Amino acid sequence: MGEFSQVTREGHLLIVTINRPEVMNAVHPAANFELAAAFDAFAADPDLWVAIITGAGDRAFCTGNDLVFQARGGAIEVPPTGFGGLTSRFDLTKPVIAAVNGYAMGGGFEIALACDLIIAADNAVFALPEPRVGLAALAGGLHRLPRQIGLKAAMGMLLTGRRVPATEGKELGFVNEVVPAAELMAAARRWAGLIMECAPSSIRATKESAMCGLDQPGLEAAMLGNYREVGKMFMSKNFREGPRAFAEKRKPEWTGE
Repeated sequence: MGEFSQVTREGHLLIVTINRPEVMNAVHPAANFELAAAFDAFAADPDLWVAIITGAGDRAFCTGNDLVFQARGGAIEVPPTGFGGLTSRFDLTKPVIAAVNGYAMGGGFEIALACDLIIAADNAVFALPEPRVGLAALAGGLHRLPRQIGLKAAMGMLLTGRRVPATEGKELGFVNEVVPAAELMAAARRWAGLIMECAPSSIRATKESAMCGLDQPGLEAAMLGNYREVGKMFMSKNFREGPRAFAEKRKPEWTGE
């Protein structure tokens, strides 16, 4: 446990909680670097396959940069891996799920957008309100949102800073599931469990190929791309274990290597 974050390990699952409920989980430099360290450890540990990030309390997932800290003269410092240790972590091939329990504003929404899945409580609210305070959503929001929901829908949020409830977020396509607030973590764990039923090496190859393929100029280039995790998948024990378990009609025994 850190001072501004809480990390819990449940088998192959890591749960990271932003722990500043007194300021609606707004993030300042110390919290940023704590979160970055937690996800550094997650990335490096072969026994950790999936992570969930959420916020402490029931009011907010994360309300972004701590503007009060900034207004009082605090320096803006962000680790190389980005806001919350996630928004610029482009080499992470393990899945991360955002369990959004309330407000996800500014950098908080950008953390969620940097995750692979967003599971939202029915009281969750999303926005990129930076222009309303003289800023801009430069931790990926300006670029991830149009890629995830289309240009016109994204510009409707980006140019107004308007607040979008969870149900609309699902309609727009950036939320995977909306559940009652009391069921949020159970739902996030359920999604994590579905992922962990699959071979970790296959999941990493799938995420890397899908994400890096988006950077290619066309479908052919994406399909012919050279993806490191795909090569590792072919060499993994899982590549042999999966077909063997299927033939023997038993549950496969995956390895995280």
